[in-house]
Amino acid sequence: MILVKSGIGPGSRVVEAGTGSGFLTAYLAHAVRPDGRVYSYELRPEFQEVARRNLSILGLDCFVTFKLKDIRDGIDEDDVDAVILDMPSPWAVVEHAYAKLRHGGSFVAFVPTVNQMERVALELRRRGFLDVEALELMAREYKVAPGETRPVTVSVTHTGFLVCARRP
Repeated sequence: MILVKSGIGPGSRVVEAGTGSGFLTAYLAHAVRPDGRVYSYELRPEFQEVARRNLSILGLDCFVTFKLKDIRDGIDEDDVDAVILDMPSPWAVVEHAYAKLRHGGSFVAFVPTVNQMERVALELRRRGFLDVEALELMAREYKVAPGETRPVTVSVTHTGFLVCARRP
């Protein structure tokens, strides 16, 4: 869903923050290849090292520039196609994202709580982003059998939220 909402593809220039293990970074790198670039910001060196190793194993490290930097202090890249955040305080990056996104560029933040979703959505509107939308993401497992397909009786559901917008 992040890839769909961001609109990125081959040749895109993407800023990401919250590299973690590099799971999302790998999807982004795969989407922008062969001539795009992902600029991935991470605060913790031990996480960045794991991500570097994982992207190297996948052969996708050549599409990523890793940055050991707090993105809340600013984004180094100009005229990017998307800013994608998986971090505790994405609202703190909205002003920087607006300044560095190309016109029509996308902002996508994944957050685990309703309070975070509300805060980032309101900040996006306050800063002049367009098409601000908030989505709940969840998966519901089904038991499939002839004539009795239904949701599983006991379900462990984890939800998260995406907040998406476009720079005018």
